Amino acid sequence: MQVTGTVLTTRRVDAYHALTVVAPGIAERYRPGHFVSVAVGGPHTSMVTRRALSIHDVKADYGGTVELVFTTRGPGTAWLAERRARDTLDLVGPLGRPFPLPRDPAHCVLVGSEYGSAVLFPLADALLARGCRVDFVLGGAGAERVFGAMRARRMATTTTLTTEDGSLGLRGKVTDALPSVIADTRADVVYACAPMETLRSVTAVAMEFDIPVQAAVEESMACGIGVCMTCVLPVIGDDGATRMVRACVEGPVFRGERVRFEDVGTIPFDALGAPGGGARHVS
Repeated sequence: MQVTGTVLTTRRVDAYHALTVVAPGIAERYRPGHFVSVAVGGPHTSMVTRRALSIHDVKADYGGTVELVFTTRGPGTAWLAERRARDTLDLVGPLGRPFPLPRDPAHCVLVGSEYGSAVLFPLADALLARGCRVDFVLGGAGAERVFGAMRARRMATTTTLTTEDGSLGLRGKVTDALPSVIADTRADVVYACAPMETLRSVTAVAMEFDIPVQAAVEESMACGIGVCMTCVLPVIGDDGATRMVRACVEGPVFRGERVRFEDVGTIPFDALGAPGGGARHVS
């Protein structure tokens, strides 16, 4: 649904920005993994495409609020970072395919890098409500880019932090720490949200342990509703055939082993509709 939401609060969270917006209809329909698309630049802007933003938190206050977390990457997100309380935003949501939850209690490892970690916290709440064990692996380039470390420690059985510069936790990337966390926790499933290359590595680690991974991909989404086709990526279907699917509609959550991460940004020769038109089967 499309709503005009009023900004309730703004804050900085280390290197990131967080906006809490009153959006009752979106909050009511939200499930962990959903996102919103936000119009930027105001009514007279030349920035016509929306920005897809992760939902970090949902509360019942004021009929329903959503907290959006982002980093400034260009003029659109820079404009968002300048919003203040009582400003209004045009939001469409909740969008996308949310994280699937296990039917029975399971041991779940949640892996997040940079601000991608934001979407994992409402997921952790939902998993804990189902009696699941939750363990976090969070990372970033430096301490200021690790999102949610304190909250993760409060809610999870264990929290492992990594930074590439060694300023917080273990030196390295989340994938360096992930194998030992999976082994120590006897994980049944991995949930992840991170840049594509990190998701590729997380998926490879999970496959080594023969456990499923649910990956929320970070692809550029101009419309967020499946029209513009800017966020397509190659995904292997149940029939073994590769199709170019829309991350904003068929995703952003996919089974990691089904995403052809090595071919993201291209149309594989064997994808349906491509010159080869063949099928690539999952082993």
